[in-house]
Amino acid sequence: MIRTIAITKDQQLHKDLPLEKLSEEGIMWYWVDFSEPTPSETQKLDTVFQFHPLAIEDCIHNLQRPKLDYYDEHTFFVMHALNAKTLEKEEVDLFNGDGYIVTYHKQVCPELEQVWNRLLRERSFNVWDEFHVLHQIFDKVVDNYFPIVYAIEDHINDIEDNTKELSMETLLEQLFDTRADLLTMRQTVHPMRDLMYRILSSHRLDGVRERKEYFSDIYDHLLKVSELIESNREMTQDIRDSYMSLNSHETNRTMQILTVISTIFMPLTFIVGVYGMNFSYMPELDERYAYFVVLFIMFVIAVIMFLWFRRKGWFD
Repeated sequence: MIRTIAITKDQQLHKDLPLEKLSEEGIMWYWVDFSEPTPSETQKLDTVFQFHPLAIEDCIHNLQRPKLDYYDEHTFFVMHALNAKTLEKEEVDLFNGDGYIVTYHKQVCPELEQVWNRLLRERSFNVWDEFHVLHQIFDKVVDNYFPIVYAIEDHINDIEDNTKELSMETLLEQLFDTRADLLTMRQTVHPMRDLMYRILSSHRLDGVRERKEYFSDIYDHLLKVSELIESNREMTQDIRDSYMSLNSHETNRTMQILTVISTIFMPLTFIVGVYGMNFSYMPELDERYAYFVVLFIMFVIAVIMFLWFRRKGWFD
């Protein structure tokens, strides 16, 4: 689907104008959105707008790294939005030239829809131009990162508190899944941060320099998201190390108890082994109460060893 918004010189908004009328003299600037385009619609990037073939190729082949490319007649941006449910990257491509902005995305982009609908509701277009649209799209995409990070952080806190009393295996499985989600976010946010830094450092984007404080605010948000991601990754690592230490402690504790039990039974096993030998002349075997005496001696040995181990704190 191709849709258009055109702002005329007398501050009037026209929606869904044909592409051929966008170059008329009365148009001050326009925005063309390629939303889930068909192959024939994608060809209009070349036949109508005559964008650079390399930029068109980047639009067709997902997923490109967030980047900024300069061409003779336009500037090409690639940004990544995140699906809040699946954490999948969704590429949004933007072409910016003199008096126009063209967006291209193969999935419905909620952030872009918000900017589009907001522009349609506007009554005054004094501050709106192609660079304001560019800023708004970047701002919405970056702002959408925060709820995702906060949701992950809440999940980490639930894992740490373990109010549902889940098993350690289940908790570790959830923890590793969370670390994978954080890795996906880092692989998205860091390139976006580098892209925004390059945009701010550019001397070829006059519209950005005029709104440098607004784009700097987006860059600050990206820095904050990056810090949150790294902080949460460190938290998951600390929780993982704590669980591993606890698991190791429980294992050592079990081994200690088994060792104490084995140690207690060692002298008892020795006595049983001695009197289990099939010799003909063993004087004690002829005694009437020898069996009970030996059992009593074995019991006393076991009790003494138990009390001794308990005194040394092996059962604490």
